[in-house]
Amino acid sequence: MAAERSTADILDAAVHVREAARNATSGASGTTGLATVLTALSQVMEYDHASLARWDPLRRRHTTLAGTYPDDATAYIETRLHHDPVFPVLRSPARGGLWLRDVPRPLLAASPGFQNVLSPLGIKDGVAQCLFTADGHYVGMLNISTRRPRRTPDPARAAITLLTEALTAALTTAVARGGPPPKVATAADPATQTRPPGGLSPRELQVLAELTTGHTNKQIAERLYIAPRTVATHIEHILAKLDLPNRAAAAARAAAWGIKPSR
Repeated sequence: MAAERSTADILDAAVHVREAARNATSGASGTTGLATVLTALSQVMEYDHASLARWDPLRRRHTTLAGTYPDDATAYIETRLHHDPVFPVLRSPARGGLWLRDVPRPLLAASPGFQNVLSPLGIKDGVAQCLFTADGHYVGMLNISTRRPRRTPDPARAAITLLTEALTAALTTAVARGGPPPKVATAADPATQTRPPGGLSPRELQVLAELTTGHTNKQIAERLYIAPRTVATHIEHILAKLDLPNRAAAAARAAAWGIKPSR
């Protein structure tokens, strides 16, 4: 089992998310920076899938500006989520995000999004966080999904709530500037990939990249600021997802994909 990160680690990671959001807001293209924001969010809460989507009031639909969900899940978020029975609940400005474990079972049973999209993906936890401007204008939403149940109490909850203002500003800036949807940042060149290969999470991609260097678990942990036991767990997930026998094979696969450490 992966080692739990401390509250201090999560808050420190949240600071980096704010910095990434600030860069997305001040940069030449707000949309491309949103992929970096999502990658930074994986340090606050490790996830299997995540997305930032803006709301288009004229077309009456969401548009994904950065995300790692499969195509069918992305299509649901964009075109059908706002018709889901869960949506009126999570869109309430008074709510600080709707966590999957808090959704009443009857509502989950009535939700096509959960029954037909999230459940088949093996999703056990996560949050849908609607984003509003200071005057209450709805601009879009953050979706985070994980196959691993979260502990209780979970400091990531408070961290994500505290980040909503920064995320709203970044998303609003991206909407205002327009431009094509960004490609999702991965451990490889973010300009050459639209979706993490092999269904790996951002953190798993970072660990996979480190395997190409021949570093030990302890060395990888020091470089990524996580526990060696967490590195071992990520490697187990990588081998399972890619159907590979050992870390040497994983390193070879990473090299073939052109994945290498970012620093």
